[in-house]
Amino acid sequence: EQKKLLTLGITGPEGHVLSHPEEAETEAVYRAITIAKQTNCPLYITKVMSKSAADVIAKARKKGMVVYGEPITASLGTDGSHYWSKNWAEAAAFVMSPPLNPDPSTPQYLTSLLACGDLQVTSSAQASFSTAQRAVGKDDFTLIPEGSNGIEERMSVVWDRAVSTGKMDENEFVAVTSTNAAKLFNIYPRKGRIAVGSDADIVIWNPKETRTISAKTHNLTVEVNILEGLECRGVASVVISAGRVVVEDGKLNVIEGLGRFVARKAFPDAVYKRIRARSKMAEVRGVPRGNYDGPVHDVISMTKSVPLTPTTRGPLCPKTQTGPRNLHQSGFTLAGTQIDDHIPRRSAQRIVAPPGGRSNITSLS
Repeated sequence: EQKKLLTLGITGPEGHVLSHPEEAETEAVYRAITIAKQTNCPLYITKVMSKSAADVIAKARKKGMVVYGEPITASLGTDGSHYWSKNWAEAAAFVMSPPLNPDPSTPQYLTSLLACGDLQVTSSAQASFSTAQRAVGKDDFTLIPEGSNGIEERMSVVWDRAVSTGKMDENEFVAVTSTNAAKLFNIYPRKGRIAVGSDADIVIWNPKETRTISAKTHNLTVEVNILEGLECRGVASVVISAGRVVVEDGKLNVIEGLGRFVARKAFPDAVYKRIRARSKMAEVRGVPRGNYDGPVHDVISMTKSVPLTPTTRGPLCPKTQTGPRNLHQSGFTLAGTQIDDHIPRRSAQRIVAPPGGRSNITSLS
């Protein structure tokens, strides 16, 4: 499909979304869920971008599947109509896979599923590039580096779209932005909880403050912000990481090497308790029965084959019919030789005077 679009002269960012239709994302999600079901394996689907893909996840969860869906900042905050922007740099900033859906109602729909629990986690999928880096694909959209910003805006977008509108409460907000991910990735209660023994990672949230997202004020070194001009209610006043203040009043205070690797154990109980229970229920068991002691009869086939006559004009077909004709067997074949060729045929007769006499259209006047 990409080669076809390039042949048609479509080389801009709109070619990316045209060559990655919503149906492709939906089919991939459905296929992954099917494989996970057959292997009794949990599944985590990141970057849920369309209504139909989210619906597949929600339907699978209602059937008891151990599957989790994760929309990202971009899919919750904006849509794919920007791929057709006249500004190439702006349109290119939206290139990601799966692409954003052009339907403007998609963000609200995904937010509703997040609020009701059909989707469980939010992430940023942070992978931003400068305009110069994306320009390697200025003449071929398949070469544009994929990814967008979102790490700085994620929590404000979720609060504005879900909590401020009454779709979820503050506790659910904490769950979808922190606690659920910590449990699924087996770092809870070290992360995702404020308690003695947990890491001192704390966000002090101001629900009354508002902010307007802009490339002029964000802390990234890119020229385009895909959420440019979006006004959000709810702002992080202070962010503390490992006991150190890293963000205060919108200013970032970090140095290189400040991050630390967090080791995780496999098979988190929050996920695999259900998997183990399903494994026990899915064990193959035979049905206990008594031995059959009734009569046993051999079944003899009475089917007789019909002798065939070879023909040089087509495949073999029966030439003669003995006994009553099988009405389920067609007497017509395109092979040339017919099953009723042995029956004499009347010579064709031309009817000169049909019953009722001839009609003369001129005599009707």
